Amino acid sequence: MISPSFSYWERTSFIDNADVIIIGSGLVGLSAALHLKKLRPLLKVLVLERGFLPSGASTKNAGFACFGTVSEQIDNINRSSEEEAMRLVAYRWQGLQRLREKLGDDAIDYHQHGGHELFMDHEAEHAGVCMDQITQLNKLMQQAIGKPDIYSVADEKIAAFGLGGVRHLIYNPFEGQIDTGKMMRALLYKAYQSGVLVLNNCSISAIEREDQFIVLNTTQGNFKASDVILATNAFAGQLYPELDLVPGRGQVLVTKPIPGLKLKGTYHFNKGYYYFRNIDDRVLFGGGRNLDYKAEESYDFGHTETVKQQLISYLNKVILPGKNVEIDYWWSGIMGFGQEIAPIVKQLQPGIFCAVRCNGMGVAMGSLVGEEVAELLINCL
Repeated sequence: MISPSFSYWERTSFIDNADVIIIGSGLVGLSAALHLKKLRPLLKVLVLERGFLPSGASTKNAGFACFGTVSEQIDNINRSSEEEAMRLVAYRWQGLQRLREKLGDDAIDYHQHGGHELFMDHEAEHAGVCMDQITQLNKLMQQAIGKPDIYSVADEKIAAFGLGGVRHLIYNPFEGQIDTGKMMRALLYKAYQSGVLVLNNCSISAIEREDQFIVLNTTQGNFKASDVILATNAFAGQLYPELDLVPGRGQVLVTKPIPGLKLKGTYHFNKGYYYFRNIDDRVLFGGGRNLDYKAEESYDFGHTETVKQQLISYLNKVILPGKNVEIDYWWSGIMGFGQEIAPIVKQLQPGIFCAVRCNGMGVAMGSLVGEEVAELLINCL
């Protein structure tokens, strides 16, 4: 039952006033809401969010507008096939372009400084394997996104960036970076303009069918709608444990401002498990879940001492060797991973749809994943 503390006005304008309820106000959820309103302007769309701000990773990720390093492409091909891996590359690329078109580069603070994959002194063999695959990958990637010469060896950049212990570097000029806070503010503003209602601090404990409606049991009482979209990425597994979906916690730090910072762009190393970038004359650095996969398969935000110490060590030895800079921010985000490399966009039950498992690439895929689930819902009406 709905709490009796709600007034008539609250119930008629906020509670009992939705055709579609979307669970999760992150990039996927808001993209789905906007696309629903574009396809069916008269639909009443309500978004429910468990947190004060979007929970998960939409406002906590590193802001990488990227579509995959050489190491990742090789790994995805080995896990699936060339065709499937390149389909995913095209999906990510299209998702990034859609995000930029929808919100504008200024609104998301987009800068295309390029992406860099680093190989340490002890990774000569792994670097050799990756560099040997560049020619073939460039051919495949050009077919996928229409850009030539995506990857190239650029060892001469290592000294210019001031990196320590790095033997080789592969450069991708087509990757960029965004401000994810500005992105989410722009999305929320656009959602409000379209007539989408977003309610925060509303956690869902169960989803049930009751007659012709889907009923959501929440911390604020019961909500009902004809259709529901679950867009909570990793947290979807708490409501539907049968999904091929596990959480992956990403721990992140940001340094205090660094005068004369040489870094510009996005950087990955150790097969993408570590990543850093420049932001406002600071370094943002995150990763390390490979140190203890089970410990980081967590729905709990927070930090572990093992990961913190490894991040600090790499910061002082690889990224900014010898500088011992001070750290200003620590936080963590929860991503969603699975055995398959593609996101899950499907109907779970009549009237209940999900759009989850972005495999750490939510910025790249979120817009398209949201639009895809919106179209799936509309086609089922």
